[in-house]
Amino acid sequence: MSESEKPERIPLEKGALTREELEAIFNTLPFDLTFIDSEDTVRYFNDPYARERIFARSEAVIGRKVQNCHPQKSVHMVNRILEAFKKGERDVAEFWINYRGRLIYIRYFAIRDRSGRYLGTLEVTQDITDLKKIEGERRLLDWK
Repeated sequence: MSESEKPERIPLEKGALTREELEAIFNTLPFDLTFIDSEDTVRYFNDPYARERIFARSEAVIGRKVQNCHPQKSVHMVNRILEAFKKGERDVAEFWINYRGRLIYIRYFAIRDRSGRYLGTLEVTQDITDLKKIEGERRLLDWK
């Protein structure tokens, strides 16, 4: 592959990745990610390769206000979280719920730049049902 054919790398603080690599990393993570910008607009969500999202997302949510993407009964809680993040009062909000027979862990993280300026919120949703069953330790790889 010639130099001109190589995909462009996006410079990051610790290295550089191609767009394809970034998307593959986000889509390989064992949880669902959704990024909401500082104006409460949904800007990104990952699309896991090997599993379905816990809460289905349509590309139609991109560009919409996050409040319009949640059930009406939970919008007040979403607003409360975002307001606390914007004011700098909190950086994390955590919940866990039983959903379709699975234990779902939902975390919201305030995303800030190095100076502390609020850039948005990252919603991380993970099925922890099987994680809760882990006991003891496994020190060696066992692919049985």
